[in-house]
Amino acid sequence: MKLQDSQTNFGTRRGISGTHHQALALLHRKASDPFPVGVAAELLGLSLPQTRRFLAHLAAGGWLVRVRRGLYAVVPLETREPETWQVDPWAAALEVFAPCYIGGWSACEHWGLTDQVFRKLVVMTARRVPRRDVELQATPLRLKHVPEDRHFGLVPVWRGQVRVPVSDPTRTVVDLLDDPALVGGLRHGAEVLTTWFQDHGDEARLLEYAERLGNRTVFKRLGYLLERLDLGSSATREACLERLSAGYGLLDPSAPPRGPRLARWRLRLNVTLEDRGGEP
Repeated sequence: MKLQDSQTNFGTRRGISGTHHQALALLHRKASDPFPVGVAAELLGLSLPQTRRFLAHLAAGGWLVRVRRGLYAVVPLETREPETWQVDPWAAALEVFAPCYIGGWSACEHWGLTDQVFRKLVVMTARRVPRRDVELQATPLRLKHVPEDRHFGLVPVWRGQVRVPVSDPTRTVVDLLDDPALVGGLRHGAEVLTTWFQDHGDEARLLEYAERLGNRTVFKRLGYLLERLDLGSSATREACLERLSAGYGLLDPSAPPRGPRLARWRLRLNVTLEDRGGEP
């Protein structure tokens, strides 16, 4: 594409010549946020080196933001302080870590399963990531590796023009039973489970998802919590008992491995549910 003058009105923002207006207008119309350099190169008909230089020039002028290396987003034209504008972190996470979905406490907040507010965004990704905690355009992320064949129970949520997969309420509960740290520990997980039963309570789906996940310790934690919190039906508790694996698991693997053992659920009760009487 040859960069030509355009009549598009970009206000009084400085740092861009008239010959670049058409290209910027095309990025506003066609590029989803955020977009990689390769996508911009195809849209603009430029080589990758040319595109990198051009995008860096636009970012320096406040027309784009650099989300991370090789990834940009267009700044809305009405933005008064482009240097502080940020792309939606859900959309950015999808572009960087796909195949992935939003889960854990972030999904709990989205579905109203918790009143707590967490600063980090939880991203469940099929990619192998060297670090669990990263930052994306000043947004802290908590990453967890989940193989793509276990990406089920997801629903798309629109974030601007981008559809981002999010674990549905039941999958969110199963994930926290698999890894309580995803919601800040099992004590908070117990509150989430209670709210899930009040608002959703599809026990058949809960068992189905737990079976598909393939971690038998999920049934140990679920069965224990159902009895401890007086939730669910006796049939669901029996189904959990039938699916227990040999050996003892930790009630909360993020806590030290100490505490009494409960033979019925083959669990080591290394945390207490303080809001339920202070005893395991």
